[in-house]
Amino acid sequence: MCHYCGCREIPLIKEFIAEHESVTDTAGDALRALDQGDSALAGELVARVERELRAHWQGEEQGLFSVMSGDPEYSGYIDALVREHRELAVFLGRVDLARADDVAQLRAAVDELHHHIAKEEDSLFPASLTALSGDEWDLSMAAWRTAHPGAPGSLGRP
Repeated sequence: MCHYCGCREIPLIKEFIAEHESVTDTAGDALRALDQGDSALAGELVARVERELRAHWQGEEQGLFSVMSGDPEYSGYIDALVREHRELAVFLGRVDLARADDVAQLRAAVDELHHHIAKEEDSLFPASLTALSGDEWDLSMAAWRTAHPGAPGSLGRP
């Protein structure tokens, strides 16, 4: 992960990264639960991942992604990220942990999620520092707040 550009100090980016960490931690817990034979717990954790990602993606796509995709330099990159969101959403919506094939696909999806997050944190988020105007940051933060009603913290306040 990039730690040199300072984007991690931007409140919105800090929130996105915290969400990434929460989702990957929970996904890892789900895989460990499967390894221990606790498919009920794994199912609860996968459902939590799906819920958290739904809000996270809404905040990203309707905010940061939306304003950055207006620039042709970033639009193709963002389109690919959104496609990855959709593909994972479809999978998480239908995954059946009683099926060995789905469990194998879940393991692959969690691995791919780590790669997806790296694309955001190591490329798109640093680019946002120079790409967005003050008004675009405001729009991006407003979209995050809409996706996270009642959330505590600096972005949670209107």
